[in-house]
Amino acid sequence: MAKTRREVLTALAATTAASLTSAGTSAAAGPQIGAPAPGFTARDSKDRQHTLAAYRSKIVILEWTNHECPYTVKHYATGNMQALQEAAADAGAIWLSVVSSRPGAQGHIDGAQADQLTRGRKAQPTAVLLDPKGDLGKLYGARTTPHMYIINPTGKLVYMGAIDDQPSASHASIKNARNYVRDALAAMAAGRPIAAPSTRPYGCTVKY
Repeated sequence: MAKTRREVLTALAATTAASLTSAGTSAAAGPQIGAPAPGFTARDSKDRQHTLAAYRSKIVILEWTNHECPYTVKHYATGNMQALQEAAADAGAIWLSVVSSRPGAQGHIDGAQADQLTRGRKAQPTAVLLDPKGDLGKLYGARTTPHMYIINPTGKLVYMGAIDDQPSASHASIKNARNYVRDALAAMAAGRPIAAPSTRPYGCTVKY
């Protein structure tokens, strides 16, 4: 029997609502391991533009950072983060440090301050991306500093989570740490699956 106009409109509304709910759920879920990493455009400390698409065919590492966070300080004061950046550069990877602290909040810096920090602690990122509105951080669901992401040369997200398995601000904890990022890069180089592709991040909350 033919449907009335009211029945057709009701069915159409239900279908549209279901579609929007599904899309909202997908967006809320954030980036997914094995799926294409969210594309982005961002500007660095020198006001140069970076896009994820420009680094296709390269490994890309995203590091959320806050120089005033004790957990971030641990990794830089001991040289742990710099050594990891150097190893990534030797492997031909792109390393993008991201500052998502809002103006007035802990860790917020401008371009000149970012460059001074990079020089002062002998860091070796490809660039420092400034994200004061938090757009990039929220796109990736970054929750802590540090919070690490690895994107493979085909543009898929292959790791996200903590830098290591020692959720402590103690400098001594690095000695016995299992570095998840280093392990992931080694697995990729050897053509092996990453043993722990997703871990719980630790550190200070990102100051959106």
